[in-house]
Amino acid sequence: MRYHPSELQAFLSELGLSPKKFLSQNFLIDGNIVRKILHLAEIKEGDHVLEIGPGPGALTEALLQEKAFVTAVEMDPAFAKALEDLPREESQLEVVAQDFLTFDVEKWCKTKKKKIKVVANLPYHITTPILAMLLPLHTYIESLTVMVQKEVAQRFLAKPGSKDWNSFSLFLQFYAHTAYGFTVEPTCFFPKPKVQSAVVKITLKKPPEVSSEERFFKMTRAAFQQRRKMLRASLKKIYSIENIEASIKELGEKATVRPEDLSLHDFLRLFEIIEKKDKHV
Repeated sequence: MRYHPSELQAFLSELGLSPKKFLSQNFLIDGNIVRKILHLAEIKEGDHVLEIGPGPGALTEALLQEKAFVTAVEMDPAFAKALEDLPREESQLEVVAQDFLTFDVEKWCKTKKKKIKVVANLPYHITTPILAMLLPLHTYIESLTVMVQKEVAQRFLAKPGSKDWNSFSLFLQFYAHTAYGFTVEPTCFFPKPKVQSAVVKITLKKPPEVSSEERFFKMTRAAFQQRRKMLRASLKKIYSIENIEASIKELGEKATVRPEDLSLHDFLRLFEIIEKKDKHV
């Protein structure tokens, strides 16, 4: 198994490879963590699984043993080539040697007869853009079971009023339900990262109805760009101050309300109020 430290070292030595820091390559060397990830993801025989950045293939190998059909997207050509050697049934594994950020996920999903599951130890430097690609695809994706930095996981699960509540927390709640799985210590990786990690399960859902998702998220991003400022100050680049103040009052909030004080539901209501007034100016 490629998560055994001795086998991983032998595998890397044979290929003349080493982890690349600029690709956030920290490889799992703890079989218990691999098993816990698969359990949290509820992997069953016949599942279609999309794995992002599999590296040497510790998770890939375990997924194949569960008789899942795996598409592994790996941008490092040496690792992509080595994944082809994993034991499996002929049609079980598809390896795509490509940067995931250029992979047409929606097109790939449309080739599957049922919803897919994403399982990944995400490259930490591109966690947010990867999730931004995947979260809107609730029609095709059932769930994402992913490893991220622990502090990032805490922001995923943040509540209004907390220091971690931000525009991405809100974006995540718009598209999904998120549950904390477990913490992963640096000793479970080679090389050891400097931070703790965590595995979270993100179950996609049909998002709430809104007149324009694009404009709604433009508003929420603007609101949190200067999170310590009052909402009426952070939104004035998009709407008139008169509109903002009147809309906040109609929402039933104080004029001094800050973005961190509002829930997703509050932001949805505020957006529709403010947009309606904006159209009547």
